Amino acid sequence: MLELTEIHYKPATSGRAILNGVTLRAQQGRPLLISGESGSGKTSLLEIISGMVGAQSGNIQWKGSRLNQRQRRWLCGVVFQFPERHFLGLSVGQELKLGHRRMAGDEQVEVLSQVGLRGVDSRQAPERLSGGQQRRLALAVQLLRKPEVLLLDEPTAGLDWSVRGEVLDLLYTLSKQRVLIVVTHEPDLFRGWNCEHSQLRDGQLLALSP
Repeated sequence: MLELTEIHYKPATSGRAILNGVTLRAQQGRPLLISGESGSGKTSLLEIISGMVGAQSGNIQWKGSRLNQRQRRWLCGVVFQFPERHFLGLSVGQELKLGHRRMAGDEQVEVLSQVGLRGVDSRQAPERLSGGQQRRLALAVQLLRKPEVLLLDEPTAGLDWSVRGEVLDLLYTLSKQRVLIVVTHEPDLFRGWNCEHSQLRDGQLLALSP
């Protein structure tokens, strides 16, 4: 279980705290959906959980043990909004290999199959994939890191209605094997999920009825 207790965060560029005493629990098998308006601090919360930035105060624990920023970076995989804008590899295969000294071909095939990209040409440039395929590739890149916590920032942003459902089904399936936290300003898209739902408002996280 991932636990956050009394997280306070004020960016250097802001005159006020964005997060003011955020407390949450998330567990494997039941995704946590966090909704909120743009600018409410959703992305900042993911950055803190993943260890990209540090909070001014508060406690983050994994299975009862407190984690520092470096430990959280190893624990978490993050897919931010429009991850396809940040692809660095010249091909799908190269994108998957980034950050890995060695990677067997069957490992690539396995992770691509897991995200519904079985049979995709690994020599193809990422930008030539469809929007839904690019989002799946971004997930595959993170899954290769074997994160125990998967964090997703607006995972359906920019996707056509025709592929949104497929991506949402994939994410829900992934939540069975790890802690999964999604932040969104469109919670209605996730009505089909059996999940915990909280709203980030005025710097605090408020639990909503299922």
